[in-house]
Amino acid sequence: MSNVYIIGVGMTRFGKFIESSVKELAAEAFENALKDAGVESKELEAAYVSNSFWGMFSEQHSIRGQVMLHPLGIKEIPIVNTENACAGASTALNLAYTAIKAGQFDLVLALGAEKISHTDKMLSFRSYASCLDVEEFPNKIGELMQQVEKMPLEIPEEAESSGGRSIFMDIYALGARWHMSRYGSTQRQMAVISSKNHEHGALNPYAQIRKKMSVEEILQDKTVAYPFTRAMCSPVGDGAAAAVICSERFINRLSKARAVKILASVLGTGRERPLEEDHIGKIVSQKAYEAASLGPEDIDLAELHDATAYGELLQTEVLGFCPEGEGGLLAESGATRLGGKIPVNVSGGLECRGHPIGASGLAMVYEVVTQLRGEAGPRQVEGAGIGLTENGGGFLGTEEAAAAVHIFEKE
Repeated sequence: MSNVYIIGVGMTRFGKFIESSVKELAAEAFENALKDAGVESKELEAAYVSNSFWGMFSEQHSIRGQVMLHPLGIKEIPIVNTENACAGASTALNLAYTAIKAGQFDLVLALGAEKISHTDKMLSFRSYASCLDVEEFPNKIGELMQQVEKMPLEIPEEAESSGGRSIFMDIYALGARWHMSRYGSTQRQMAVISSKNHEHGALNPYAQIRKKMSVEEILQDKTVAYPFTRAMCSPVGDGAAAAVICSERFINRLSKARAVKILASVLGTGRERPLEEDHIGKIVSQKAYEAASLGPEDIDLAELHDATAYGELLQTEVLGFCPEGEGGLLAESGATRLGGKIPVNVSGGLECRGHPIGASGLAMVYEVVTQLRGEAGPRQVEGAGIGLTENGGGFLGTEEAAAAVHIFEKE
């Protein structure tokens, strides 16, 4: 079985682009990735394309990848559509990796593109509900609330939630309250994470939000759903990201490849569980560490799924960067900052780089590949040799419906 490499990455800046189309965003990321790889589109043997909401906004419910790539001259080769909520782009990469590993192809494309901003803001917010089991959601959210209520937490009277948010902010808020009750983590620790990500995002030209914010400014921002203020939550936005993936046989033909090896690519599915049991992220990351013959102590930087600041706090624990219950303490120690022991979300994360659902997983890959090549400029992690991405998608039972972990190595 062949080793698998990424030889090209590309993305658009993430933001709110009301006038741009999904096709236009996809084309920009596609062209950037091919140029970065130094290959031509006619050399591609397959494509895996992620998108979640095009059908909801523009009635393009099917053949989305074909529709995106046909104007770019991609014909005849297999194009596979990979809708998997927020983990769609990571799923596209997992399928590309698997096909090359099996010897089916030598050069393939993974692409994610999404357009969520809309003149009707509530339509944008409502779209996220389709990333849940819509028939069972009222019962499931009630069960989750009952688990959280068993561990009482005093909520400040002034922390009244605002309207105009996706349902996922409420789900994450319930998880955060449970964690605060069980382990004593604090709203301030989540503000520390958010402030760190705003500082990182200010260094990233592709980030949707490039504004430094202090811990106090974040705590004083508008409440979305306690304990989250607006600055602790990922924004609605649009964008695309892509990667060109190849086999060892193909890379041997290239004289100037700036390759990054994929050491592990693991995809898993969440399930019904008590909150005290192992998170799907822990299960998937352990499989990835085993596949890569590494442990969490070997990771030099990580891009984690921080749809809220609590998401990063939780994932630093389940991925083994700190003991269970100490994610907030890890953030306060400075270890996850640029220059720290394990820099996390040096791109700014979903909170600041942005979170166009079907593109986010490959935007994480773009950042890690750029870092491992030593090309990240002012946000470069010194000596980066091993990088990890963790990407969750949707919500099923009491955790993410899909979870993907990838581990990469500098060549």
